[in-house]
Amino acid sequence: MPTAAAYLIVVLVWATTPLAIKWSAEAGAPVGSVLLRMALAFLAGLVVLMAMRRGLRRDKHAMKSYAAAIPGVFGAMALSYHASMTLPSGMMSVIFGMAPLISGLILQLLPGAVKLRRWHWFGCTLGVLGLAVVFADSLVLGNDQLPALLMMLLAVTLFSASGIAVQRVAAGLGPLEQTLGALALSLPCFLVLWLASGEPLAVPLSSRGLWSVIYLALFGSLLGFLCYFLILSRLAAATVALVTLITPVLALGLGMTFNQEQPSSSMLAGAVLILVALGAYLFGDRLTRLKAKREQERS
Repeated sequence: MPTAAAYLIVVLVWATTPLAIKWSAEAGAPVGSVLLRMALAFLAGLVVLMAMRRGLRRDKHAMKSYAAAIPGVFGAMALSYHASMTLPSGMMSVIFGMAPLISGLILQLLPGAVKLRRWHWFGCTLGVLGLAVVFADSLVLGNDQLPALLMMLLAVTLFSASGIAVQRVAAGLGPLEQTLGALALSLPCFLVLWLASGEPLAVPLSSRGLWSVIYLALFGSLLGFLCYFLILSRLAAATVALVTLITPVLALGLGMTFNQEQPSSSMLAGAVLILVALGAYLFGDRLTRLKAKREQERS
């Protein structure tokens, strides 16, 4: 697949995923919706794996890598689906875009990690400030968005920590194998949560909710993930990181256009601060190098 096409797919999938999550859970069965999505994604992935005449690794190292992904698949997705019941889809994307900042902070607690420099800390501080503006708005209004915001913050933290854990296991798995292995171990967790939730055994879905589940299964959980790993292997990290800046803006626009979402002015201000923080965090190194290069050329 051409790199440009893969990049475009990642941007579109990541931008539309929050709205699709919201639509798939709109009938009031978030756990059943995410369980159905993951089951369909797992079955579709198995078909692809069988067509490629490959099997899932089941050695100890591979199983450890699959297990490390469970918090990012089960924990993050279960929380995100519950949060989607009250939180605008665009704001879900903005908070999930904080993953690079949270990953950087988590790495500071682990041995052997590269220490953050001052522009990284500036980005993290600005991100926390933006998050505080968003949370303060919900707190002042006294609405039910505050628990949803906390759920999303926990979801992105679990997602970030899980990604770091998978990297540190370094099992050498391909993206399809890693995805299917993580889904295989996460599905029983979703099933137990679904049975304990008291949701109806027949998952209630609207027409667009059903199509959203199918879209999320085939594109959000498979194609988007595979394309992400493809561009990660072909492009510079800074170019790939642009996705986390582009998708929240698109997601906010999609939510306003297709779901009549109207985030408050304070929420939008907080979102802008978070996006600026991401820019400072992700591209501080690059700007510093360019500045140093220009100074050398002048001298």
